[in-house]
Amino acid sequence: MAQHTFNLSLTDELSAFVDRETGPGTAWSTRSEYLRSLIREKMERAEAAALRSAVIEGFADAAAGRVQEYDGDLKSLMNAVRDDQDV
Repeated sequence: MAQHTFNLSLTDELSAFVDRETGPGTAWSTRSEYLRSLIREKMERAEAAALRSAVIEGFADAAAGRVQEYDGDLKSLMNAVRDDQDV
């Protein structure tokens, strides 16, 4: 996995906050670890929001009668989709 570096300008207040959240006795050793963690958390929230929207859309379709009967093996289909996402 390639790593990219960029500079980030913070106000004194934000810099002090990051300093309090990092270092000995905290969950993050460095500012970089802390910021990467925040970015990953934001990505996870975005993915969860997209999934939530898709589920709500599916329920709305079902409530409106927009459904199709499926007579296949749903478990195998779900496994195939999951396996494709692992690539």
